[in-house]
Amino acid sequence: MPDRIATTVDGRTVTLSHLDKVWWPETGYTKGQALDYYAKVAPVLLPHVAGRAASFIRLPDGVEGGTRFYAKHVPPGAPEWVSTIEVVGHEETRRQVDVDSLATLMWAANLAAIEIHVPQWGTDPDAHDRLVLDLDPGPGAGMAECREVALLARDVLAEDGLTCVVKTSGSKGLHLYAALEPTPEAATSAYAKALAQRLERERPELVVHRMAKNLRAGRVFVDWSQNASAKTTAAPYTLRAGPEPTVSAPVTWAEIDSAAELTFGPAEVLERVARDGDGFAPLLAARTTGRLP
Repeated sequence: MPDRIATTVDGRTVTLSHLDKVWWPETGYTKGQALDYYAKVAPVLLPHVAGRAASFIRLPDGVEGGTRFYAKHVPPGAPEWVSTIEVVGHEETRRQVDVDSLATLMWAANLAAIEIHVPQWGTDPDAHDRLVLDLDPGPGAGMAECREVALLARDVLAEDGLTCVVKTSGSKGLHLYAALEPTPEAATSAYAKALAQRLERERPELVVHRMAKNLRAGRVFVDWSQNASAKTTAAPYTLRAGPEPTVSAPVTWAEIDSAAELTFGPAEVLERVARDGDGFAPLLAARTTGRLP
């Protein structure tokens, strides 16, 4: 296979390189296979990242290579057609990539942007349109405990009129989302923290709302801090850079309420999408209707 291949994607010329490079040595999964996955999953991935300032975890030498870095700024040499978003922060103003097209997705993936992360807002950091809870099991806890906490959190959100969807983190936990009408950062974070504290009060043996490691044994940390404007969360359908290629994949509440396996590789996710469509579609449909109490 040639080292570099120029191809046309949505009318844009994208040069792909070293497609036979192995990115996941444990399984032999290559860069070319990863790019093929992103090309095929793009119809359901793009709606969840377009219009948001993307951050990437880039691993030029694969998941076991020595180089791994978190990239926020638009990299030098980016094509002029790549859409960007200006993000005004407390310490700097920067331009970040807006993954709003298949061409941009393929360009970024070719740069070894294995993981795509996005914030809970679009162009205005103080207008959040998503609430997120990151369920992270501590030592001695696992997916079974995360499932239980997810169901508890879903019911609290439902009491407050918020529709909740859930996906795997692609690692060991779960991510819960609820769509919001544009809501200030402070209000979103305060609500998420209060919800995590309520779950801890009601189930102290199962839930902790603080990150301290000495508190987390056998419990699930409900990370409400992901609602800060400066934070990002792994995007729906992104690959994760673990020992094996896994995906942060939407799952159903029936799967959460059962003992179904909740680890999915790229091929499994594509099969699920072909069968069921976008499991996170409700997050898009409800974007302007969710209101915090």
